[in-house]
Amino acid sequence: MPSSPANSDLPVAGEAPAGTGLLDALQHQVAVFARRAEQTRLGGVGQARNSMDRAAYLLLNRLDLEGPMGVKALAGGMGIDSSTVTRQVAPLVDGGLVKRTSHPEDGRAVVLALSPRGLARLEEVRSSRRELMARVTEEWSEEERESFTKLLTRFNLSLSELMAGVADAGPAS
Repeated sequence: MPSSPANSDLPVAGEAPAGTGLLDALQHQVAVFARRAEQTRLGGVGQARNSMDRAAYLLLNRLDLEGPMGVKALAGGMGIDSSTVTRQVAPLVDGGLVKRTSHPEDGRAVVLALSPRGLARLEEVRSSRRELMARVTEEWSEEERESFTKLLTRFNLSLSELMAGVADAGPAS
């Protein structure tokens, strides 16, 4: 019986050696999720669908949640390099979504802040993505949504901590 597209990414029983099945299934589902997320970019529905790339969304979201901050703080909080943040923020500044202002205590330092236009755009994209999540999980109970969110958050934090430890350890000798 041919597999349907919805089931084509499920691991076939008996493929994994004994004792590794659950971890193999987990890594496989993470890989499938990454591909699906990249294919759809989890960009929402409607007019705002795929209208903001992941980097821009994450930067704008952090500025909204944590307020104005410098490039170094923004990079540190996101676990990426300052030069990457500088490169990713440039088009957001050019597009009027982020504004550069002087630090309130040290006028020489530059602080990045979400502009009113940036906040409006972020809300539009959030709403679109929220609708996508509602559709994807429409047959899930509220408890299932909460459980999945908690586990995915925990997974992301563990992965972030692991990657930070790998970066701190430097290259293998």
